[in-house]
Amino acid sequence: MHAQGLKVVQDIVLNHGSPAFGMTRPQPMFGKIYDKDGKLIADEQNLPPYKLDPVRHLLHRFYHAYDDVAQLTNNNDENPAVLDYFTGAYLQWIGQGADAFRIDTLSHMPTAFWKQFSARIRAKHPGFFMYGEAFDPDDIGKYTWAQNGGISLLDFPLEQAFKDVFEHAGSDYGKLAARLYLTNGPYANPYELVTFYDNHDMKRLNASDHGFIDANNFLFTARGIPAVYYGSETGFERGRGEHEGNRNYYGQPRVDAGPSSPIYQHLKRIAQLREKTPALQRGLMLPLRFAGDQAAFYRVYQKGDTHQIALVLLNKGDQPADFTISDDLQPGPWKAAFGDKVIDVANGASLHASVGAHDVQVYLLDAIATRSDLVAELMRLMQERGHPAN
Repeated sequence: MHAQGLKVVQDIVLNHGSPAFGMTRPQPMFGKIYDKDGKLIADEQNLPPYKLDPVRHLLHRFYHAYDDVAQLTNNNDENPAVLDYFTGAYLQWIGQGADAFRIDTLSHMPTAFWKQFSARIRAKHPGFFMYGEAFDPDDIGKYTWAQNGGISLLDFPLEQAFKDVFEHAGSDYGKLAARLYLTNGPYANPYELVTFYDNHDMKRLNASDHGFIDANNFLFTARGIPAVYYGSETGFERGRGEHEGNRNYYGQPRVDAGPSSPIYQHLKRIAQLREKTPALQRGLMLPLRFAGDQAAFYRVYQKGDTHQIALVLLNKGDQPADFTISDDLQPGPWKAAFGDKVIDVANGASLHASVGAHDVQVYLLDAIATRSDLVAELMRLMQERGHPAN
């Protein structure tokens, strides 16, 4: 994968292991953990958790004596040996090529555990990126704070807003704006959140082709790191839940037919634009309009020798939409990312543009941000992008 220019994000789990109890007959290696030399160090022995005896039985000490996720082992985060084991195991995987970790069931273990785990990983690999799965709606941001390990997250609050907006024609873009948390929100850094609209544990996006196209246009231009679940590039099994076909086999025929899908074609277009546009990848996000079928915002990247301002215009309506932008608009030649149109904006003037039905246009200005009100907004976004207490 590295030879093809791809990074490897490894899905890891520390909270639980294999099915461990309730089996009608013993299954080889189920409920067991071995060290790197093949020595058995933990075994649930097909016992329900309440029958475990971690005080007297050495092989039970790796597990809590209560259940958590289904009938899986419940690893004991209070046992230092558990932390030692998983830190060593995943450092080994990094040595074999993992570039980042996606942590399963992050919220099932306390932040004190994650603080130690992340510190040990980053002591060997400074800046190593990790993000986790946490559903806690009332306290989700705490995992991202430095004092709790500085682990980013899958953006579940925004995921729900995606469904509210893109599954229903005529819905309000404002529902997305409320979940961006660009200033004084719950997260240490909202730009490091992994954004998505469906995955293997929930119902797939139940949208029309236009709904998928609109969702992807927003996903790849807004803040965050976009993730697309397999099959969603063609609307596969749309609306299906976890045990209702969500994880069905996609198959080579569907892979081969993918490029003919309008969802696929528009996704490829916007993904390729993001790939070559620094402002869309890493720029600050300054909202201008989120109402009805229209959204408009800036993405601004100013670092080193790269200075770029992107104006994103989104239309999810069935008819072309006209935009007039004047707020914080810096004068200069704004070049359309799709097409060859250039709009020369004079000082104090507006930018007028039309965006087709269920489409996006991005205008780019490769320049240092100098307009005073724009610079002031960017400074505010930088200074207030994290949680006030973090």
